[in-house]
Amino acid sequence: MQSLSDIFGPRGPLARALPGFRPRRAQVAMAERVADAIADAQLLVVEAGTGTGKTFAYLVPALLSGVRVLLSTGTRTLQDQLFARDLPLVARAIGAPARVALLKGRANYLCRYRLGIATTQLTLDRSARRDTLLARIEVWSRTTRTGDLAEIDELADSNPLWPQITSTRENCLGTRCGDYARCHVVEARRRASESDVVIVNHHLLLADLALKEDGFGDILGSADAIVLDEAHQIPDLATQFFSSTVSARQVDVLLRDVRVELTQAGQGAAALTDELSAVEEASRALVAMLARNPRASFSHPDSNPDSDLDRQVAVLRDALSALRHALDGASKEAAIVQCSARAAELAESLADIIDATDTEGARTVETSARGFALGLIPFDVAERFKGITEAHRAAWIFTSATLSIGDDFSHFASRLGLAEAATLRIESPFDYESQSLLYLPPDLPQPADPTHTTAVLAEALPLVRAAAGGAFILFTSHRALGLAAGLLRDRIGSFSDGPILVQGEAPREQLLRQFREAGNAVLLGTTSFWEGVDVQGDALRLVIIEKLPFASPDDALTKARIEMLKRRGGNAFRDYQLPEAALALKQGVGRLIRSEADRGVVVICDPRLTDKSYGRVFRAALPPMRATRERAEAMAFLERIAGEMEPVSRAAAAVTVK
Repeated sequence: MQSLSDIFGPRGPLARALPGFRPRRAQVAMAERVADAIADAQLLVVEAGTGTGKTFAYLVPALLSGVRVLLSTGTRTLQDQLFARDLPLVARAIGAPARVALLKGRANYLCRYRLGIATTQLTLDRSARRDTLLARIEVWSRTTRTGDLAEIDELADSNPLWPQITSTRENCLGTRCGDYARCHVVEARRRASESDVVIVNHHLLLADLALKEDGFGDILGSADAIVLDEAHQIPDLATQFFSSTVSARQVDVLLRDVRVELTQAGQGAAALTDELSAVEEASRALVAMLARNPRASFSHPDSNPDSDLDRQVAVLRDALSALRHALDGASKEAAIVQCSARAAELAESLADIIDATDTEGARTVETSARGFALGLIPFDVAERFKGITEAHRAAWIFTSATLSIGDDFSHFASRLGLAEAATLRIESPFDYESQSLLYLPPDLPQPADPTHTTAVLAEALPLVRAAAGGAFILFTSHRALGLAAGLLRDRIGSFSDGPILVQGEAPREQLLRQFREAGNAVLLGTTSFWEGVDVQGDALRLVIIEKLPFASPDDALTKARIEMLKRRGGNAFRDYQLPEAALALKQGVGRLIRSEADRGVVVICDPRLTDKSYGRVFRAALPPMRATRERAEAMAFLERIAGEMEPVSRAAAAVTVK
């Protein structure tokens, strides 16, 4: 068998299969460590800088290992890329065929039982106009092999039909369902259980782990190696999935389903009227109370030992418990038994939230125009996640471009209980010294100053002109984004061949497509554009970051972590807020240089980077870029890039500035 160095070498199968493939020592080093981790069932944390080729560096040893592998990615888009492009290409190139399954969450698959209910409801409602899309779905349902709703082009994720024809964990009847033998979710999981490689996303994996920690459900199964790409997302996602949450929407959906199922079972619309009304009234009263007092909080021994919120939530809990008992006596139909279990689960979650001690977690209250969401967020998931990795003996490989600060992995490792994991840090092969420049503008106001956003735009305009467009301007809040968008449009006008693009005015992928095609656009974005965005070539040559990305102290998850660290006598800023912000900044800066040919300037418009002692933590997290405080130097660098672009790119980047 060929060695990994041969496979990744200049005459190896990857070089023959991939035009433009370049051998990289760092890629071989990562592949060898991954292979060792798989062979010895080790924990391994790998930070692989942009351009390392980390995807192939874990795919090749995974396929050659001959063991069962689970790959988890950050998004469904990355799932599709692995399944449709990367994995088949590598498997063919190295001659290691594998049975591969792409497994999505249950909300992506048609539920035959729910489709039947939706159809029946329209039939019963004689005044309703027959839904033509639902009719097409019915026809499709008779021929589809996978049940994947992505096969129906005209069915958008936001279509109100979607939740009516799919199941959730709460309303799935499981083995009691009459359509269980033909269930698309069951079939998808069966295919996954028979495959050599299963591709999932983090949301699906963590949802499964959170629900089935004892047996690890259907997803981990007999996997011998678990590779988590974009692993920097795991700590926050794990915290979310290990939390308890009850929302007004969950209550509303339960009540709707109970009424539907009672009608289906021949009980009639008047069945359990008192119990259903009691839940409905308790939920509405809670919504009204929070509307009057949006700052309402749960009880605390020192301030509000018996708060109004506790009392009103207890009323809802008791009403749900009463509904559960009434459903138990109403019918033994599988669907009604399931509704009873859902009512019991909501009541138990509310009890957990009300009764939680100060050491268990942070209790949260979120309100919106449509309702509420109550939560109990655990202070720490490290022990819980560590228990999962220890109970399922396999290779666990965590990889991303942003896991360390300098050479220190302790922040990431501590949040997941991975203190014993081996670590490997691989520098990006890019020449940041010559490809990029870091500009730190002097004399800007502090971020808390109300003039800060205006000053950032004043600093950005000459740089955007020098670059002839091709800029990302990244913000930490929607308020600043909206203000900056208005200012930019007033002052710079529009580009001849490309618009000013603003997050929220079109879907993310559409904005990115327009940005790439225009060549001279300016895109303004917040959190979702700080990571997972890959724009290579001349289209992006300037990244401007409004301020250091400290998480909002009002964010529920951030609050919980801060409170936990304070209780343990730690320093919340030093031990959590600072390293989290440094890793987020590393993600934002990483948008600029995505290939050996990319060039550009990163501008960080936050004086704290140079004025505060903790600025060195941020600098340690960044690539080795040459820094300047001189605007003229940054403009000259950008003008040179704009002047050296290919003629087509240069023409597209011509701008008209008022």
